[in-house]
Amino acid sequence: MSSTAEDRTLDSTTLNIPDQAAEVLKSTFGFTSLRAGQGEVIRCLLAGRSSLAVFPTGSGKSLCYQLPALVLDGLTVVVSPLIALMKGQIDFLQSKGIAAARLDSSLTRDENLQVFDDLHAGRTQLLYVSPERFGNERFLKLLEQVNVALLAVDEAHCISQWGHNFRPDYLRIASLASKLSIPRVLALTATATPEVSVDIAEAFSIDEGDVVQTGFYRPNLHLHATPCKDDHERRQRLVERIKSRPVEPAIVYVTLQRTAEQVAETLMAAGIKAKAYHAGLGTERRAAIQDEFMAAGDQVIVATIAFGMGIDKANIRAVYHYNLPKGLESYMQEIGRAGRDGLSAHCELFGCADDVITLENFSYGDTPTRTAVANLVDEVLGPADAPHTDYVEVSHYELSHHHDVRDLVVRTLLTYLELENVLRPTGALFTQYRFKPLRSSAEILARFDDARASFIANVFKQSKRGRTWLTIDVAQASKTLGEPRDRIIAALDYLDQRGDLTLESTGIRHGYHIAKQVADRQGLVDLLVERFSSREQDDLERIQHVVTLAEADECLTQTLLAYFGEHRSSCGHCDRCLGGKGRPLVAAPPELVASDRKVIEQIVAERHEALATARQTTRFLCGVTSPAASRAKLRGHPSFGKLTHLPFGDVLAVCEELGLAD
Repeated sequence: MSSTAEDRTLDSTTLNIPDQAAEVLKSTFGFTSLRAGQGEVIRCLLAGRSSLAVFPTGSGKSLCYQLPALVLDGLTVVVSPLIALMKGQIDFLQSKGIAAARLDSSLTRDENLQVFDDLHAGRTQLLYVSPERFGNERFLKLLEQVNVALLAVDEAHCISQWGHNFRPDYLRIASLASKLSIPRVLALTATATPEVSVDIAEAFSIDEGDVVQTGFYRPNLHLHATPCKDDHERRQRLVERIKSRPVEPAIVYVTLQRTAEQVAETLMAAGIKAKAYHAGLGTERRAAIQDEFMAAGDQVIVATIAFGMGIDKANIRAVYHYNLPKGLESYMQEIGRAGRDGLSAHCELFGCADDVITLENFSYGDTPTRTAVANLVDEVLGPADAPHTDYVEVSHYELSHHHDVRDLVVRTLLTYLELENVLRPTGALFTQYRFKPLRSSAEILARFDDARASFIANVFKQSKRGRTWLTIDVAQASKTLGEPRDRIIAALDYLDQRGDLTLESTGIRHGYHIAKQVADRQGLVDLLVERFSSREQDDLERIQHVVTLAEADECLTQTLLAYFGEHRSSCGHCDRCLGGKGRPLVAAPPELVASDRKVIEQIVAERHEALATARQTTRFLCGVTSPAASRAKLRGHPSFGKLTHLPFGDVLAVCEELGLAD
């Protein structure tokens, strides 16, 4: 988040940064001191070295790249996974007279053109983009043409395949930073364990001495863990806790969308101003709820994890976890949204044994079967007995739907193949472009010499005319004209930026060189299955770490910080330090009873094409979505998620017993 004068805790140490940076700090940001860690990171970057900043949420990570961006000669590119965060930071920077911009899907064509024009003219100091933007060939061409002085990567823990939120797009950023010869990189995270920090540093070639970690402890957060025997007790305790405190902004985190609606209704019935927030509400509705929360001083939001990232509300006084979070990294990030003004904040975790089953089911449901892995490998590399090919283009969307696994699983599998040096990515490209002329061909061609005009005219001739738009298959045009694909795209891009036409790209595919032949295809599949199995096991272990915190008899703060490699004495202010006692979240495993079996039999009897296998049906009944079920619009089916209280394996066994193949 952007630092503000009001929420700043001044550090007693001297600045110890170059004079120019100190002057910018004072004149632009209004600060005369830096927080702990900021000076070390800024000095490192201004000296031309890369750095990793592991700072707790709300501790001023943004200033670590915003200040160098105004001192360095060139563009600072900031990678952020959230449009809301980009917008908030850009508003803040522009209010300070800083030339900041973003490239994202919400921009109009004219806004996009202005951003590109400013970049080419060297007017932009900071450019915010999503990690997916690095899969856009037009964007990569742009980066080759401008002077990038610094790449700042927020949420950098996503680069680690062993991290809690691995995103394959992040792994590509590291290789592209090297390929583009970007002189310095700043990786930022609030939730990296020691192992993940090592992964990040290795990926971006950051020296051990340039890893700056300030500690995770936030003394104003008062942690509480309250085991509950069932959902009734949990709901009752939540209402009692909120009503016992002053009316204040608060967030209640839940796992499922329907739980968000149910809990919000319970709170409203108790006279508490509350609203549900989840991905199923639609973009406009979510934005309205978020805006209302930001402006209000008495609003309680009951939300899935879709809410919170990019929220910079300093006076959130309480964060409740109605359901257990999926890991301590998520928990740390979510409680970090409380008390950013430095004042006391209440953080309470309600522990229920049935949460463990729900979280475990999501982990099991995301793990692809051996058959799916083998089929994916065959589609990407070609059947083992087919002639070898050196290059392949694939669509994540098509692979996901062909094999009914989530897009993230597809991208993760392709990343694993990269890590095994089987594939070498050549970047994302679009199979088709379409354009709408804004001037006549004669007007456009008249501006060029004969050779270039002839080339552009030939490109136009390769286009198929529709009612309004012309469509061109770039690969086919390149082959027909004997011209490089890059030259055709560059010409269309240039005409788009000049305002001669409106250009849109469709049909994104990802290109890969097949770097080596795999003689032992079964061995490769075994390896990939083992990787996914290890990820599943890591996810299950993360859930158990949450259970350990919820059950702990000793200091909660101490237990939480130890997970992140930070060891300190008892905090003196969590509920355990104040005399509270832990209680095991142990409950007898729920048994699959006759009524549950009837639910399974009924859905099997309906013979939905999207639920043809035992695993597809089990995912559906345990509330785990899949591409096939979503495409068939089965999420609204009354049986979707009806058996979330049962272990995944128990439901799967009955589905197999009823004759469904896995």
